[in-house]
Amino acid sequence: METNRAFKRKWYDTLGILYVQTVLLLLVGQIVGAMLIGVLTYGISLLNGAFGESGFWEMCSIYLMFIGIWMVMLLRMYVSRKDRPLLAVVGPKARGNNGKMLLIGAAIGFGLNALCVLIAWLHKDIVLYLDSFQPLALLALLVAVFIQSSAEELLCRGFLYQKLLRSYRNPAVAIIGNSLFFGILHLMNDGVTAMSIVNIVVVAIFFSLIVYYTDSLWCAFMAHAMWNYTQNIIFGLPNSGIVSAFSVFKLDASRAVNSFAYNVGFGIEGTVVADVVLILATVTVYVWGSRRAGVPRRSTQGI
Repeated sequence: METNRAFKRKWYDTLGILYVQTVLLLLVGQIVGAMLIGVLTYGISLLNGAFGESGFWEMCSIYLMFIGIWMVMLLRMYVSRKDRPLLAVVGPKARGNNGKMLLIGAAIGFGLNALCVLIAWLHKDIVLYLDSFQPLALLALLVAVFIQSSAEELLCRGFLYQKLLRSYRNPAVAIIGNSLFFGILHLMNDGVTAMSIVNIVVVAIFFSLIVYYTDSLWCAFMAHAMWNYTQNIIFGLPNSGIVSAFSVFKLDASRAVNSFAYNVGFGIEGTVVADVVLILATVTVYVWGSRRAGVPRRSTQGI
C-alpha cells in the first residue's frame, strides 16, 4: 500500500472532520428512520389492532429504521457536487457491484458466522432448539436486515472510507480510519466488551479489504447482512448484544456459558473464536488481493 502526499488536502477532508460529518449523517439518518417507522407502526396498529406475540414486527422495525440512513446518505451524495461521484460506488457502475459478488458476499457472511456458531455448539456453550419456520416472515426480515447492514456499510465503507482514501491517498489510513470509527459506533451496545470491540474492528477491516480489492460495495453489503441474519434471525443469538424476538432457532439462555467460543452478554462476537476466524479471513483476503496482477481498482478514482 503506497502513500502519495504530493497534494494539499482540504481541512474538511481531514480525519477528525470526516468523523464529525459521518456522526452527523448517522444521527440525522436515525432520526428520519425513527420518524418513518413510528408513523408506519402507528398505521399498522390501527389496521391490525396488535402485532401479535411472534416479535416479527418488533425485529423488522429495529432493522428497517436504518432506511433513514440510506435516505440521508443518498441525498447528501446527490446534492453535494464533490460527493456525487460516490453514487457510482454504490450503484452498478462499479465493476464489482453485480449479482455474482452479492452471492459471494452471502456465502462469506453465512459461512463465517455459521462456523463460529458451530464451534460454540460443539463445545456445548450454547443449546439451540427449533422455534418456528415462516418463509414469508423470514424473507421480509432478510430484506430488513439487508437495509440495516447495508446502511452501516454505506456510511462507513461507502462514504467515510471513500472520503479518506481520496483525502489521504493511502489505503491504510482509509481502511484503519473507517474501521476504528465502526468500532466506536458499537461502544454503547449492550454487553459490549474489549474482545467484542476487537471483533467489530477486525470485521470492519475485513469488509474494507473486500471493497478495496474487489471494487464491490455490494459484496460487503451482503456479507455484513448475512453475518447479522445468520446470527440473529436463523440461530437466535445476540447480534451486537441485541437478542431477536423472532428467529428460526431459539437459544436456551439458562444453559449458555462463557467460554472462548461464546459470550453470554454479547454472543459469538465477543469471543476468541470469532476474532481468530475473522483475522484469518482478513489475512486471506489481503494475501489474495496482494497477489492479484496489477493495481487494485479504487472506486474513488473519479472523485
